[in-house]
Amino acid sequence: MSHKRIPKRKAAIAVGGVVALGAAAILLPNANASQDGASDNAATAPKTLKATDASDLASQLAGLLGDAFAGSYYDGDKQQLVVNVVPGDDNNVIVQAKKAGATVREVDNSMTELAAGKRTLKAEATIPGTSWAVDPRTNKILVTADSTVTGENWDRLESTVRGLGSGMATIKKSEGTFRTFASGGDAIFSGGARCSLGFNVTADDGAPAFLTAGHCAVAADEWSDAQNGGPIATVDQAVFPGEGDFGLVRYDDPATDAPSDVDVGGQTVQITEAAEAAVGQEVFRMGSTTGLADGQVLGLDATVNYPEGTVTGLIQTDVCAEPGDSGGSMFTQDGLAIGLTSGGSGDCTVGGETFFQPVTTALAAVGATLGEGGAGAGADDRTGGEEAGGEDAGAGEGAGTGDQAGEVGGEEAGQDDGAGYGAGQGAEDGAGDEGLTETH
Repeated sequence: MSHKRIPKRKAAIAVGGVVALGAAAILLPNANASQDGASDNAATAPKTLKATDASDLASQLAGLLGDAFAGSYYDGDKQQLVVNVVPGDDNNVIVQAKKAGATVREVDNSMTELAAGKRTLKAEATIPGTSWAVDPRTNKILVTADSTVTGENWDRLESTVRGLGSGMATIKKSEGTFRTFASGGDAIFSGGARCSLGFNVTADDGAPAFLTAGHCAVAADEWSDAQNGGPIATVDQAVFPGEGDFGLVRYDDPATDAPSDVDVGGQTVQITEAAEAAVGQEVFRMGSTTGLADGQVLGLDATVNYPEGTVTGLIQTDVCAEPGDSGGSMFTQDGLAIGLTSGGSGDCTVGGETFFQPVTTALAAVGATLGEGGAGAGADDRTGGEEAGGEDAGAGEGAGTGDQAGEVGGEEAGQDDGAGYGAGQGAEDGAGDEGLTETH
């Protein structure tokens, strides 16, 4: 994010491979325009939709189908919404979903059964270094354990998963260690702590402010836009751990110009509003350490057991992140604010699991608005009709492997954030004026 108090310089972003092409596509106008694939002769053919439109349709179908609804995801290749149903004795639910324009898939596990499985995991396997989320593509709970889960803890986790019954859950081992990151966008500092600004917002009284990660906001009250610089903003509210990882930080100068955009290195993406994530949706992250990266949403309402405590209601993705990226912006090509970087495992070389705080939930909690569209969808309107932030929700897949889409040249300061992790220098401190470059 950019704001008037932080000078902006063009940054040369080194990008690699196919992911570089995807990240650079942000800057192509009118890309991935929404279309309606249904014709007069095929009224029940699946509709071609943008991910955000698919999210709206999923929410509508969740209410329409009731107990038959078993989650949904977005098929990015076909640009279609896939809805899982447990048909039972009433085939009408399938007809209704098809008429609405979704691709319908019959599955065995209902949302009620999957939610019960998540409650069991919470009660019996809340172990630091573990996470779980419902994967609508497999219709199972995906449980992930990082490298610290060994011995009796691993045995306990495996036993709990087995106890859920056949076909209810899968378990995978991550090579990394779950931890919070220090964050994305413009770098912000407080003493020995370093994080990043996520999105500029307007507080409930009309004052300029910004969102960042909660684990950053609980670490220090005052934040600067320069290392060892004077404070420019003060923490107003913060949540971490618990039901989220977000903080609202108010600018000390009420005349601060805080535009609603994301600086991706020499260019900006205008942010129009906040929106819910959809499983399968393409998203982009800007980080002060690793620059611009892209990938897919893999899961919603994920529970993550960090060393500092359990955090619920997060978005799980395969977008890579590293120390220095916490609090940074996750957004879409068409300017929708989706998430704030929280934490995960791995890095932008080997990949790993990465979790984000939903922006809509944070806005609703702090009473702020973002962009021309305000707060966007409410916290209770999570994609696929699941409730936000509760153990009864779940619409997504667990871990993925992220590819690095970019590193920003410049200083690599070794400051630690409030959770004890270092960060690189800000994205705007990169060398050169070339803007996006495709190099390894």
